[in-house]
Amino acid sequence: MKVKESKFISGNEAVAYGAITAGCRFFAGYPISPSSEIAENMSYLLPKYGGKFIQMEDEIASIGAAIGASIAGKKSMTATSGPGFSLKQENLGFACMAEIPLVVVDVMRGGPSTGAPTSPAQADILQSRWGTHGDHPIIVIAPTMVQEIFFEVIRAFNLAERFRNPVVLLIDEINGHMRAKVDIVDESEVEIWHRPKPENPVGWKTPYKRNEELVPLMPDFGDGARFNITGLDHSETGFPTGDPKVRQQLHYYLRDKIEKNKDKMIKSEYLNTEDAEIMVIAYGSTARSAMRAVEVLRSEGVKVGLFRPITLYPVPEKEIFEVCENVKKIVVPEMNLGQYVLEVERITKGKIPISKVNRTDGEPITPEQIIEAIKD
Repeated sequence: MKVKESKFISGNEAVAYGAITAGCRFFAGYPISPSSEIAENMSYLLPKYGGKFIQMEDEIASIGAAIGASIAGKKSMTATSGPGFSLKQENLGFACMAEIPLVVVDVMRGGPSTGAPTSPAQADILQSRWGTHGDHPIIVIAPTMVQEIFFEVIRAFNLAERFRNPVVLLIDEINGHMRAKVDIVDESEVEIWHRPKPENPVGWKTPYKRNEELVPLMPDFGDGARFNITGLDHSETGFPTGDPKVRQQLHYYLRDKIEKNKDKMIKSEYLNTEDAEIMVIAYGSTARSAMRAVEVLRSEGVKVGLFRPITLYPVPEKEIFEVCENVKKIVVPEMNLGQYVLEVERITKGKIPISKVNRTDGEPITPEQIIEAIKD
């Protein structure tokens, strides 16, 4: 790729530069540690590219404004941390039901409640998937490296736009504040997706008519079409319906839009998995410690590998099953009391021993802790 410029920046700053490259032109947010640098950087980057930044009065209003801007046709983003992410859940559910493209960045910190505002955690994993009510569709991405954050933000916008769905990008205080060299590339160097729309929006009366990927062809407000958007069960017209068959079909569409396209969403990394007898499954900043643990143990002759899910949801079930099929033990380190390990247990069906490495004291899981669990 042709590099436009290289910068020594933090993960939070990489989020902002990735969003601009992806075509984000609207950001609404509210300051909260440890995500505030995202809003700060968007506040001076967006005006340079013809975009709009607004600091709202709270987290609920922030995601509401971002949803409104997306409905009007702008690629939109909001960013927060755990407590703010909780406040966004009702509107996140609305965006799922109304199928509005949106990127929500959650820089995780300790909890519950105020918790540890300036310390890392990975405690929002289950909240990212099930925080709002109902059988809602959601896509969740968890990058590890600062450079990777830049590109995964672009992918988050691509998935949001292509499938007209909210995408949650999870990082934490460690990779949010860690600094590294990041190559900023021009948008011409990366794949950029835009939401599917009808060719002629004037007179368009079926904003939820779907394409072959089950994604609705929805015009933007202001394009000439007049249509309704609601959080209620609705028909192709966008208006509420009480027809049981139409309501049931809608929920199948919301599910199948993700399920039947998950191979286009799932992304993972494999490290020394070919002959591994012990498999470490780690994501986000904890995967950095896992990489070091694998490197040390491989030098000692221990056959250990690392599977790193970059897309957490939809769950890479086939990939996890296949990579663990012939191992003798699985180790899952997480900065929580055990959240993503529940998916690993479900997929492996109790046939393989699983060791959990958990930490919630505001300190990162070290390579030594993972090594100890592997050798135990």
